Amino acid sequence: MRAAVLHGVGKILLEERPRPEPGHREVLVQVTSVGTCGSDVHYYEHGRIGDFVVRSPLVLGHEPAGIVVQAGPGADRHRTGQRVSLEPGVPDFTCAQCRAGRYNLCPRMRFFGTPPIDGAFTEYVAVHEEFAHPVPDTVSDDAAALMEPLSVGVWACRKARVGPGTRVLVTGAGPIGLLCLQAARAFGATQVLVTDVNPARLARARELGATAILDARAESLADAAFEPDALLECSGHPAATADAVRAVARAGRVVLVGMGGDEIPLPLTALQTRELEVTGTFRYANTWPAAIALAAAGRVELDALVTGHFGLDQVEDALTAGTRDPELVKAVVRPQE
Repeated sequence: MRAAVLHGVGKILLEERPRPEPGHREVLVQVTSVGTCGSDVHYYEHGRIGDFVVRSPLVLGHEPAGIVVQAGPGADRHRTGQRVSLEPGVPDFTCAQCRAGRYNLCPRMRFFGTPPIDGAFTEYVAVHEEFAHPVPDTVSDDAAALMEPLSVGVWACRKARVGPGTRVLVTGAGPIGLLCLQAARAFGATQVLVTDVNPARLARARELGATAILDARAESLADAAFEPDALLECSGHPAATADAVRAVARAGRVVLVGMGGDEIPLPLTALQTRELEVTGTFRYANTWPAAIALAAAGRVELDALVTGHFGLDQVEDALTAGTRDPELVKAVVRPQE
């Protein structure tokens, strides 16, 4: 099979590799669509994210969908030909975090495209059958792949306890921000303000259900007279984060989704005097059924986020597309094309 392999900063080569054999309770999946993520771009540009360092050739890509083509020993959940969305992280199932249902925090998680685990910019992958989620035929291959970033939005909304009538502020209208927006509306939020500095992305946010948008270059959040119950911070920008925290209502919830620097300043007075709850998010847990249901019911729009398609021999183009097109939202790689 073919695989696009990162061999160093800014260097991806197309290689022939043996097709994997599914192990115990694994299925072999022919990959049909893989979304590109900011973390893929970061590994490509810098060779590391925090403590995760690329030390040997690595296949990136952790937003895959595909078709089950073979079952390994003991795997009986899926028929051959079943279309699936793949949850890219498989935990050890036995640690304290797994037993508590927080398998996203498993210290021995094996996550696609995170050193040293190969990802899905390839024609076939093997994955534990429990993490291959069936999708209905009404959901496209691209949308099935984007269940991964949608799960980030679902998890963020759960952490923020978004429900009917919640007022939500989303800072950052990139792919994750746009999916947090849609998830918040699906969870019952009646007012969602989205901020960004990119007019095209703000226009997309309005199309996808934002009740208000704010161009942070021209307007001040402090002057917007919007007091959210929940902040979903998706920009990772220190100044934007601090300003957004200051806007949150008393007893509100602050969920830090975007990845910026290792440290950011937070307005301690606002946190203390308003008794704000602040939490980070790390991936997701038990979100795929909800994400698939929302997409199948038309409660979120995923295909509209896809603004470019690339073949497996164009992975470098997919990862650098954002530098050429300021209106790009989501590039998708189709390994079979």
